[in-house]
Amino acid sequence: MPVIRQLPPDLINQIAAGEVIERPSSVVKELVENSLDAGATRIEVDIEQGGARLIRVRDDGGGIGPDDLPLAVASHATSKIGSFDDLEHVASMGFRGEALASVASVARFALTSRLRDADSAFRLEVDGGRMQPVRPAQHPAGTSVEVRDLFFNVPARRKFLRAERTELAHIDDLLKSLSLARRSVEFRLSHNGKPLRLFRACPDQPSALARVAEVLGEGFPAQSLHIDHAAAGMQLSGWVGLPTASRAQADGQYFYVNGRLVRDRVVAHAVRQAYADVLFHGRHPAFVLYLELDPAGVDVNVHPAKHEVRFREQRLVHDFLFRSLHEALAQTRAGLAVPPVHESPLPPTPAYAYGSPGGSRPAQFAQSRLSLGLRDEPLADYATLLGEPGVPMGAGVPMAMPEADEREAPPLGFAIAQLKSIYILAENAHGLVLVDMHAAHERITYEKLKAARACSNLRSQMLLVPLNLSMSAKEAAAAEEHAEALAAWGLELSRSGPSTVVVRRIPALLEGADVNQLVTDVLAELAQHGSSRRLQELENELLSTMACHGSVRAGRRLTLPEMNALLREMEATERSGQCNHGRPTWVQLSLGELDRLFLRGR
Repeated sequence: MPVIRQLPPDLINQIAAGEVIERPSSVVKELVENSLDAGATRIEVDIEQGGARLIRVRDDGGGIGPDDLPLAVASHATSKIGSFDDLEHVASMGFRGEALASVASVARFALTSRLRDADSAFRLEVDGGRMQPVRPAQHPAGTSVEVRDLFFNVPARRKFLRAERTELAHIDDLLKSLSLARRSVEFRLSHNGKPLRLFRACPDQPSALARVAEVLGEGFPAQSLHIDHAAAGMQLSGWVGLPTASRAQADGQYFYVNGRLVRDRVVAHAVRQAYADVLFHGRHPAFVLYLELDPAGVDVNVHPAKHEVRFREQRLVHDFLFRSLHEALAQTRAGLAVPPVHESPLPPTPAYAYGSPGGSRPAQFAQSRLSLGLRDEPLADYATLLGEPGVPMGAGVPMAMPEADEREAPPLGFAIAQLKSIYILAENAHGLVLVDMHAAHERITYEKLKAARACSNLRSQMLLVPLNLSMSAKEAAAAEEHAEALAAWGLELSRSGPSTVVVRRIPALLEGADVNQLVTDVLAELAQHGSSRRLQELENELLSTMACHGSVRAGRRLTLPEMNALLREMEATERSGQCNHGRPTWVQLSLGELDRLFLRGR
């Protein structure tokens, strides 16, 4: 066998570069993060040929002294940490001390810096790992790093670079994510000498939301919910997109842990579960979320490029994220947040007076019968859908209509007609409201079924013959550890061996389900995340099917009182902005939008 020998420093740095420097955007990430750690308030990024020819990052941070310049490009030299305790409480973006050394080993590198109180600047050049002497230079307070001819001495790596446009797109996406992480910092990006992107500093919340709109699109603020929740020593803030504003790709998801953008399975799983009840199949939510917690509670030193983290209390973080997002999305009631009214080209329409001295409803919302051939057949009461004894499913029990406030119109207004026995047309203060009556009633019924299930004890079904299942030792251990919690959901499991589990009882609602697949899915989630909602999700799927079959169908003629009763129920029901399958239940058309459709005032 060959003898063991120490690798030369240049080779060590190039190996590290293979882990840290994947493409030009990786270089930009490391350099910009160093600028942020230096306290910069303005960062300029200049790119040529997608970063293959030149990457220059200039900041107005604290700067580096001439004696420290050679150390800045040395392996594992850093000012961020000095002991193991510091590593346990990392609060900076960078800390490993290998980024500049790695970059300098695979490019023509120059570092120019000036301390804020210094009279002059100094420059250090490194050509493919060969360091030149430090010399005086001209430069304002702050630091500039130039990286030319990336991978010039590693041809095998250089040929894997993509087209100029592709590499530039990666850099642009990176700057977007960093601009959301540090909203108080100004970012500028230019390519081949032409300005490409400018993110101005955000001193307040409105300007911060404007920056979010720059990244996720102008329509995102109006289609999102602001969240700010604290518990268990953690705080979650930011914006989550409404289910009806979902995307075909997961390209609008930004999650930050203590200011660091991360991709984490625990986070992804918690978000997916929070949206499970409201998101259309195959769609992805958009969000910008910031999780703040004690640095000791998260390990950021698990990936060379620092893309991943590991939470020390994984289950606690998962449950906190799920509950915070789940509760926020539960408030998405239909009509709760009406889209802003667009300016009409016509003179202002007189405001509706929803109340009058006599207490009568104004003429605009009069509930007189229209000649639409509406029948007096009442809508089925929810008690029939819950299967109460003595009441057959679909029996015609009248639905009580809540008393409307005479002083102002409700958020969804008052019904005026039914279109094709599918849609309800209503008039509110903003204009016209269109409601898909089946989708709306399906959500209302579904939420009532879930509430009824929560109020009653879950019944379980004993298996005639206990079922023996083989699985991994980790999953079998999860069955033993969480046996009590599973029993509360009607699933009785017992560990019969190192990798075997016996199933004796399942929830009655899931009778006929694939028990093998059910138990495997539940235990897999418990083993990985420490918690599982698979049982509840399966029961919700069953209740959703029941709600779909028990809801008013398209083609059913409703009376005006029935339509109004449905609108009032929508306003009072959680998540009523979309049906169980994620489809929208209502649409608002403002007077300005209607005027533009008919070219009024032009």
